[in-house]
Amino acid sequence: MSDMLSIGASGVRAYQTALTTTSENIANAGTAGYSRRVASPSEVAAPSDGSNRTLNGLGVTVTGVTRSGSDLRSAEVRAAGSDLARSEAGVVWLERVEGSLTGNKLDARMTAFFNAATALAADPSASAPRATMLQAAASLANAFAATGAALDSALADLDGTADAAVADLNALNAGLAKVNASLGRVGQGTSAQAALLDERDRLLESMSALTDVAASFDAAGRATVRAGASGPLLVQVDQAAVVTYARNDGAVSFAAYGIDGAHSMAPSGGALAGIAEGAGRVADARDALDALATDFAEGVNAVQAAGEDLGGSAGAPMFEATAARDFRLVLNDPRGIAAAAPGAGERDNGNLSALATLRTGEGFESQLTSMTTGNAGALAGRRAIADVQATIRTNAVAARDSLTGVNVDEEAVDLIRFQQAYQASSRVIQVARETLETLFNIR
Repeated sequence: MSDMLSIGASGVRAYQTALTTTSENIANAGTAGYSRRVASPSEVAAPSDGSNRTLNGLGVTVTGVTRSGSDLRSAEVRAAGSDLARSEAGVVWLERVEGSLTGNKLDARMTAFFNAATALAADPSASAPRATMLQAAASLANAFAATGAALDSALADLDGTADAAVADLNALNAGLAKVNASLGRVGQGTSAQAALLDERDRLLESMSALTDVAASFDAAGRATVRAGASGPLLVQVDQAAVVTYARNDGAVSFAAYGIDGAHSMAPSGGALAGIAEGAGRVADARDALDALATDFAEGVNAVQAAGEDLGGSAGAPMFEATAARDFRLVLNDPRGIAAAAPGAGERDNGNLSALATLRTGEGFESQLTSMTTGNAGALAGRRAIADVQATIRTNAVAARDSLTGVNVDEEAVDLIRFQQAYQASSRVIQVARETLETLFNIR
């Protein structure tokens, strides 16, 4: 009867653990990053006494709590997430370029300036069209300056975003190192170990959204992480590297310091890779705009210098610019517009034809259109890639969760099954007690 008592008691303890584990799964069904736990029961076999007698077992015990994790599926989610994060970050900065190039209506202001010059050619001595042209020149100068400032602001914001992303990565590195240290101390097959492994995978997934990572694991589940397949170490046991960011115009550089010295880091995935790509895009757009601004200012000023203003004097410069951001109108008198050819009189418009030739010959408007449409094409392509990558990541997450996630319906079935086993084990104890009482009451 003592065997029945101990067997029943072992069943009660085992199925109590199973019920607790199942309850925890149900409670965390909606918890992000939670992996299903399974209590692993094992028979307690009776020791052999050297005879050929068949001996009953001694009950059941729970050998541990098994976590339904999948390193392969988690790695697929990290890779898909890293690709998507790069594309999403790239979209952000292409959108900033688009907004900068189109937000101040620079193309419309430039067309309005040339159209105003054409209108002035019909009556070059009249004050009204001269005032209109000068006003168009002022609007154009403001549009150039605002567009250049918008691109400069985009680069400044990109630096802030990159600094924040690097700080987040360093915090994740440090957090993973602490989890590694805890994994080295915790018991195998415990709920505490399962929780730490969940946190490890959560941190790795967050890291992969910032840069592509390659992770390997030791027997205790501790992660060794490199940036990329063969990049510098980011985390090793309880050590964490510190990542830095720097930008020189459109060229971005990252470096990792701490574990095995200082090494350059070239992300090919994650938000950092998208930021590096975005820096190049924004800087290229700014440089192209600066070149367009200076060429335009120099071209118009050269036309001015070749003609005469309304007072018969040589035309003064109309614009001043060393870059788009400092483009400004320096001619403040409508009479100073050099519409006439030298010596031809105030009613002549010969010099304005040179401005029309400059418009068609240099193709300033078409250059601006090419910049805008080229960026729009790149943006559309990047968005299309991001849509595909989002689908790939969704499928990868679904595949992982099918192995590691909690199915509430299945857990409900297990809950009933374990409850019945718990009640049956309790009944075994009750039967054993009743049988013992019967034996004790025999006179």
